Amino acid sequence: MVVAIGTASLYLPSVFSLKEKRSMVKSLTERIKARYNVSVAEVGDHELHGRTQIGVAAVSTRGDHAQHQIEAVFRFIEETRPDVVWIDSDIELV
Repeated sequence: MVVAIGTASLYLPSVFSLKEKRSMVKSLTERIKARYNVSVAEVGDHELHGRTQIGVAAVSTRGDHAQHQIEAVFRFIEETRPDVVWIDSDIELV
């Protein structure tokens, strides 16, 4: 069993309140959960309205498959949220 853990730090220039941020992050995480077989949550920058950190975890029997799942989620975020600016991302296999 291999677990891939991905984190993405994002800048949200169009978000001006925590309420807007929570709505946007919830919508995004629910769409990811519905589309991909992964766990996803906001894992950092909870009290900053202009930033967020999203964590994604995928379990597989092969490391390359788990990593490809995380990469697909990151591409999905980039393609569906052009209003979000990527700060940093990382993928780790455990």
